[in-house]
Amino acid sequence: MIVSDWKEVPEFSGEKEEAAFWEEAQLDVRLMENSVMASPTSKDSVTITLRMDPRMLSKIKWIARTRFLNYQSMIKQWLSERMEEENKK
Repeated sequence: MIVSDWKEVPEFSGEKEEAAFWEEAQLDVRLMENSVMASPTSKDSVTITLRMDPRMLSKIKWIARTRFLNYQSMIKQWLSERMEEENKK
């Protein structure tokens, strides 16, 4: 299943349910790109250095490849989603 609209992603009751969903689903690359580009700060970009465990980075790159995404874009998307969650609290 290709998720081409965020409305297609259900609310999950737990991590197991979310993991099961994402085992079968993939984000449409255009959805990911549009979400990153729609950010109000997307015009201003700052380069940062982030130290990370090599095994964690390898796992992130693997996940990104399975979703046909650039791993850096995927990390930015994850951070953006997490910020939205935190802002809702």
